[in-house]
Amino acid sequence: MSAPALPGRRDGNHDGSRLVYVMGASGSGKDTLLRLARARLQSQDRVLVAHRYITRPAGADEASVYLEPAEHARRAALGCFALHWASHGLAYGIGVEIDAWMDAGITVLVNGSRAYLPQACARYPGLCAVTVHVDPHVLRDRLVHRGRESAGDIAARVARAQAVFDIPQECETATVDNNGDAGDAAAELLAIARRRCHGLTTAVGARAPSGRAR
Repeated sequence: MSAPALPGRRDGNHDGSRLVYVMGASGSGKDTLLRLARARLQSQDRVLVAHRYITRPAGADEASVYLEPAEHARRAALGCFALHWASHGLAYGIGVEIDAWMDAGITVLVNGSRAYLPQACARYPGLCAVTVHVDPHVLRDRLVHRGRESAGDIAARVARAQAVFDIPQECETATVDNNGDAGDAAAELLAIARRRCHGLTTAVGARAPSGRAR
């Protein structure tokens, strides 16, 4: 007897081999890289950048849809999210439509959470987890510039960015450096997605044998 499907999950091949899970500290530039990657997509590219559903108004640089907290919780209960988590007092979700996209042979880029990676890998064991890396002083400057957090919050976010987090065994990983030109980093991220379209693993980064990473 096969295992029961997870809530909201469609039947089909959803091992995550066409899923690129982008993660990094707040202020690392994930939204910018995803926006630039989307802008570089060609008509022949079978790649989509998924929207996030979030309980705060979306910034100009991010592909997010605002939901009231009660509506976000209702959709989560109805199985409308393939992935969902909470962080810094906010709720985030990735729509279950990504399963249909992967069914159609499309590679999907999602803006994920480092802390939620074990749950994401449990659902999509074949995903590629891409860490967007920035040095601490660069991260601090970006957080100050965007003006969303207090000085204390910025210090906490910079410290959290240096923390070690769990990477499940056999999870394929890659790192994109975003200390320099964001266009170059976006091109590197898009190259990873295009390789997944052709059933190739990424040549950037490596599996994490220790199961821990920064």
